[in-house]
Amino acid sequence: MDLIAIRKIATFVEEERHEFGPPLAEPLIRGSVAMVMRNPYAGGYVEDITPLMEALKPVGKEMAERLIAAMGKGPKEIEGYGKGAIVGSTGELEHGALWHVPGGWGMREVLGHTQAIVPSSKKVGTLGTSIDIPVHHVNAAYVRSHFTAIEVRLPDAPRPDELVYILAMTSGPRPHARVGGLQAGDIKGDDGLR
Repeated sequence: MDLIAIRKIATFVEEERHEFGPPLAEPLIRGSVAMVMRNPYAGGYVEDITPLMEALKPVGKEMAERLIAAMGKGPKEIEGYGKGAIVGSTGELEHGALWHVPGGWGMREVLGHTQAIVPSSKKVGTLGTSIDIPVHHVNAAYVRSHFTAIEVRLPDAPRPDELVYILAMTSGPRPHARVGGLQAGDIKGDDGLR
């Protein structure tokens, strides 16, 4: 059985130039890419689901490359990232968890300089279900200025037997971040936290 049957890929990019306060010196670019595929494990319990995780590894890398290109940035210009999944109603939440390794390592491989764990969310849903993808700094999870989320919603997905796998990235912090804490310029880079 072919494990990966992609129905569609949707890429969203926004350029944020202003959020109250003065206009940003450089616009914040926020983006997400969502891939909709048939869930090969939908409809019943399957003990060993890890073959799909292995099969998804090149897809994770391709999606990361696609998103960076759409954002018009180079890998070293990406400062925030996150991932997530929506599982159709005849699948189980664990099918969304299969995205942890391929999505996370796909972004890490393409970005080439990351230390922090990739934050994640997952849920079971129906057509048009929205999900907030958590985002934080790529090298230090404690950098508050980069804590945000990117909402993703596809009107026609997931169908009951589908999976939606998502990557999200940002080019910088929230506009006018000013709540203190560890600053991006003070990252030590030893542990992915600070």
